[in-house]
Amino acid sequence: MLRGTWRWATVLAGACSACGPSGPAPQPIFMDGRAVTAVGDTLLAFTRSGLPAVLLRHRPSGTVDTLGRGALHSPLHIQFINDRWYVSDVEDGKPSLAVFARDGRLERRVDLARAGAVPHQFAVLPDNRIVVAMPEGRLVALQGDSATTFVDARGGPKTGLVAAASGGVVQALPDKHLTLYNQFGHIRWRIDWPWLETAFVTDLTVDANGRIHIIAGIPSENNFVVFGLAATTGEVVRWSTPGPYASFTVDFLGEIRPDTTRAAAASAETGR
Repeated sequence: MLRGTWRWATVLAGACSACGPSGPAPQPIFMDGRAVTAVGDTLLAFTRSGLPAVLLRHRPSGTVDTLGRGALHSPLHIQFINDRWYVSDVEDGKPSLAVFARDGRLERRVDLARAGAVPHQFAVLPDNRIVVAMPEGRLVALQGDSATTFVDARGGPKTGLVAAASGGVVQALPDKHLTLYNQFGHIRWRIDWPWLETAFVTDLTVDANGRIHIIAGIPSENNFVVFGLAATTGEVVRWSTPGPYASFTVDFLGEIRPDTTRAAAASAETGR
């Protein structure tokens, strides 16, 4: 990994100023609509549009490292499990999953185009199986050269979202349902899709405390809202006030708020 002393670090200093040390400080959960991955309570991993690398922000010190620079092309989602980084990527329209050792060394690349998987939607299980989403909503588990059906779910015309949660997989199938599966593909909970057609869900993430968050855009109001789900039931128990930017934080009590530093970050990006 390389020490992040380049221009992105300047912008991130403003965008992440709410990170602070571990403990009660608010944790960013979405930045510009992209999910932020928490690794414990001391490290945040995220991507930025147009940047072919993963940014790693150390919360206690505020320093920023990079992961995958020179190996990634258009990364989006990140998961750290079993001492490895898994990063979704797309090159020339072909999705893949890059696997890095803890020290940032690229170990392998999983070809998701061959499996016909939806780009960027994956979850790695504790036994290292990689669950990916298919266009029709079905979930497939990849291990080595084998591919087996994990869940035979069927969605609608909109692409579903997938993330690792509670040792299993949470799947959001727009206009259908939200489901948390355990590592064997059994349903732990399922709720009917709770949002009207006027709200477009675009991503989901899990914070350092295991809480699931979903971000939705509301075009008619030109703003964004984040909803917090109870990890044990899937019930929507928290939601933010609307914000003009797709950047939000959550505090240790679960309160979700628009990231007020985003305006300053946007100004810095415009003026650089």
